Amino acid sequence: MKSASIGDYSSAERGVCGMAKNTEDLRQGRRQQAVIDAFDRRILAALAADSSQSYARLGEAVGLSAPAVHERVRRLRQSGAIKGVHAALDGAALGKPLLAFVHVEAAGWGKSERLMQVLQFPEVEEMHSVAGDASVLFKVRTASPQALEAFLAQIHAVPGVTGTRSYIALSTYLERPVQAGVTDSWPDMPLPE
Repeated sequence: MKSASIGDYSSAERGVCGMAKNTEDLRQGRRQQAVIDAFDRRILAALAADSSQSYARLGEAVGLSAPAVHERVRRLRQSGAIKGVHAALDGAALGKPLLAFVHVEAAGWGKSERLMQVLQFPEVEEMHSVAGDASVLFKVRTASPQALEAFLAQIHAVPGVTGTRSYIALSTYLERPVQAGVTDSWPDMPLPE
């Protein structure tokens, strides 16, 4: 004998059970927070180091089968934990060796429609709304000091901007994407010298 499913009942009968309304379409637009376990973190770390790896190679690295890794990666993409796969480009090799962080001081909150238009310039790598004495923080990579000056002129032309402070990176010791690991226990004492 076949077991009855919800589809076997009429809409009136489903209504009596309180199940007349299909809510599947409501869930599609909303991403659920992924539960990330140790295997997921190892997979994410391996992908952050080299996103071109095959599922078989990832599986070998983390101790899972290729199909299991494929399913976990699919779930992580669906949840939004993996936002995309990107190539890591070298700024100097692309003719943009000057890395600068620009703090923007503005009357009010600072984020405006005009300031958001600055994002169209490929020199802008990041823009953050920040707490403190600045309203907005930009990470920009330019071809020269003159190109940085031209970028700053665009910022100063925005109504409400009262000033900027620029910090030019002389050397970069670490630049990496978001890391999958989490520090569970911070040392009680400072790191050794």
